[in-house]
Amino acid sequence: MNPPIDPIHLSEPGLVVLDITGYDEASVLAAAAEVASRWATSGTPKVRRIPGEPGVTARLYADPRPTGPAQ
Repeated sequence: MNPPIDPIHLSEPGLVVLDITGYDEASVLAAAAEVASRWATSGTPKVRRIPGEPGVTARLYADPRPTGPAQ
């Protein structure tokens, strides 16, 4: 189970918390990198394996609001 969400991570509209679950660490990290290529994020997440649960999971904090010129 992921730790509780800290209120500071959702301190204003537009901030999101993403829990990414995948078959293996490489899949989860690839998904996190794809999100980070589009949005401001908390960086490379720590991947966790939850005993008794399939796959691995990671938590990523992101700000999907536009920050620069339109692409």
